Amino acid sequence: MEKISVAVRFRPPTTAAPAADQSPSSTGGDREWRVDDDTRITLLHRSAPVPGASFAFDHVFDGAATNERIYGVLVRSLIRAAVDGFNGTAFAYGQTSSGKTFTMNGSADHPGIIPLAVRDVFDTAREVSDREFLIRVSYMEIYNEEINDLLTLGSEKLPIHESLERGVYVSGLREEIVNSAEQVFKLLELGEANRHFGETNMNVRSSRSHTIFRMVIESSAKNHMDSGDAIRVSVLNLVDLAGSERIAKTGAGGVRLKEGKHINKSLMILGNVINKLSENGKQRGHIPYRDSKLTRILQPALGGNAKTSIICTAAPEEIHVEETRGTLQFASRAKCVSNCAQVNEILTDAALLKRQKQEIEELRKKLQGSHSEVLEQVILKQRNDMHKSELERDRLAMELDEERRLRETLEHRLAEQQKMLDGISNTSISPDQFTDSIQFESLKTPTSKERPAEFVASRANYSKDVEFSPIPENLGTVADEDLWMQLNKGCVTDLEMLEMTPGFKCAPSLADDKASVATPDEEPIDARCQRLEKDCTADRQQLEDSKARRAALEDERDTLKRENSSLLDALAKARQDADRLVADRLEALRELDVEKSRMDELKQEIKLFSQAFSLRQGQLTSLYTKSKAIVENCKTSQLALP
Repeated sequence: MEKISVAVRFRPPTTAAPAADQSPSSTGGDREWRVDDDTRITLLHRSAPVPGASFAFDHVFDGAATNERIYGVLVRSLIRAAVDGFNGTAFAYGQTSSGKTFTMNGSADHPGIIPLAVRDVFDTAREVSDREFLIRVSYMEIYNEEINDLLTLGSEKLPIHESLERGVYVSGLREEIVNSAEQVFKLLELGEANRHFGETNMNVRSSRSHTIFRMVIESSAKNHMDSGDAIRVSVLNLVDLAGSERIAKTGAGGVRLKEGKHINKSLMILGNVINKLSENGKQRGHIPYRDSKLTRILQPALGGNAKTSIICTAAPEEIHVEETRGTLQFASRAKCVSNCAQVNEILTDAALLKRQKQEIEELRKKLQGSHSEVLEQVILKQRNDMHKSELERDRLAMELDEERRLRETLEHRLAEQQKMLDGISNTSISPDQFTDSIQFESLKTPTSKERPAEFVASRANYSKDVEFSPIPENLGTVADEDLWMQLNKGCVTDLEMLEMTPGFKCAPSLADDKASVATPDEEPIDARCQRLEKDCTADRQQLEDSKARRAALEDERDTLKRENSSLLDALAKARQDADRLVADRLEALRELDVEKSRMDELKQEIKLFSQAFSLRQGQLTSLYTKSKAIVENCKTSQLALP
C-alpha cells in the first residue's frame, strides 16, 4: 500500500503590481498565501496566519516553477513504473483558469506533462534492451457526461464496459499503435482540434470537458515469446480535468451554463469518492464510482491497482481565496488515499503483443531484404490493421449480445401479452346459463367425451345410528327396489335423496319419452327447432358482442399502457428537474454562505477601521486643541512685549 502523491502549484498572478505611490492597503491585498519550505501553505490575513488554514503536501510549487521541474519531481517516476508494468495515472485538478491545461499540455516553448511523458516513455523503453515493447494510444473526452473519441469524428456517446481481462474500458474507442513520439504528437494535435473549448469571463480558452490521454504499454522478454513467459500490460492515464467554476464569476449562460453544471457535478462526485476513500476502513461505506463516468474510468487509479499523482493548481489572487481553499481541502483528503499497485502480467492470449507475434514474424521474414525503415512502416501498418479488425470484432460481438438480450426481452413481453390475451379469451361457460341441454351440447368442445348418465346412491346419515344395516358386499351402479329394501330395513326409499353427478342431468328414459309423445299439449317439433335456432342465433350474437367488447377492452388496455409509459417518462423528467433544482439550490446556499462569511469579515474590518478612525480623530482633536492653545499663548506674549 502506498499513498497518492499530491502536489500544489500556484500559477503566477494575473493582476498588475501596485504602483509605487500606492500603499498596500489601497490594493485590497489583506489576505495572501505563503509557501513554507516547499511543503506547506498558509493563509495570511494582514501578515497573521489564519487559524485552520495551513496545509501540508508532498510538494508545493510557486509561480516560478516550470513544467519540466514539476514533471521531474512528480511524474517521471510514474513513467518508469509504467514501463516496468505498473499502472499509472496523473491528473490536474483545480478551479477554472488556474493553469491545469498549461500544466498538462504546456506550450511550444514550455511543453507540459503529457508531451514530456510521451518522450520519456519511448526513451525509457529504448533503454530496456532485453524486452520488446508494443505501445498503443487513445484520446477521449467526457463532455456533458458523454464519452467522445477525439481521434475519430462522429464517434460519440461511447459506452463503458468491464471484463476480467481488460478491466474497465471504453467500448468502440480508437486505439492507434505507435512506435515514435512524433506519431503521438500528431494524434494529440488531432485530438486537441476536436476537443470542446469555450470563452468565459475568467478564461478566453476554457476547457469544457475532461480529457483522458491513455497509453497501453505491452512488453515481453525478447526471443522468449514461445516459452510461456508472462507479458506485462500497463495503462498510463494522463488526465486534464475541466475546472470547477462559479456562475457569478464566469458569467456562463445557455450552453456554457449547461457545460458548467455537468463539470461541477462530475467534480463533486470525484470529491465524494475521495472523501469515502480517505475515511477509516471500518467507517467507509459505499464508494460511488458509478455515479460519474469520470470516476468509473479512473476507478483503478483511486484506491485500486495503480500509482497515482495529483497536481492541484491554484490561483494566488485574493478574489479566489475561497476556491483555492476548497482545492487545498480536496488535496488534503486525496493525500490520505492509499493504492495497492502491482505489476500486471498476463499469461493468456489476451495481450495484443502475443497474438500478433506470429504474423509479424512471418511478415518480417518476407520483407527481410527490404530497407529497415520500410520494414518497420509495413509492420506498424500491419499491426494497426490487425488491431482495428480485432476492435471491430469485439464491437460486433457486443452489439450481437445486446441485440440478443433485446430479443429475449421482447419475446418475454410477447409471451406475457399472449398469456393475458388467452386469459381474456378463455371465459368459462356454465351449463346454468342455458335453458336447454341441446343448446349447451352445441357449444361444447367437439373433442369432449360424453359422461355416463349414472347416479350414485347416498345413504345420508343412516350410518350414524347405533343399529344400521351392514353394507352389502356387491354394490352395483344401479340401485333397484330390493336393494333399497335391504338397506333401509323395509322402509320406503325417498328417491329425492339420490344425488346426480354435479352439473349434469340424467338422460330421460324411454317411458318418459313415450309419455311425452302421448301428451297432446307438447310443443311441435318444427316450432321447437325454430325456437332453438333463434336461441343459437342470439347466442352467436352474444359471442360476437363479447368479442367486440374484448377488443375494445384490449384497445383501452393498450391506451392505458401508453398513458402509463408517458406518465412514467414525465415523472422521471420531473425527478431530474427536481434533482437539478435541488443541486442549484444547494449551490446557491453554499454561495450565500460564502457571501455571508465575506460580509461578516467585511463588517469586522469596517468595525476595526471605525475604531481606528475614532482613535485617530480623537488624537487629531487633541492635537488641534493643543496647537490652538499654543497659538493663543504666542499671540498673548507678542502683545505683552513693548
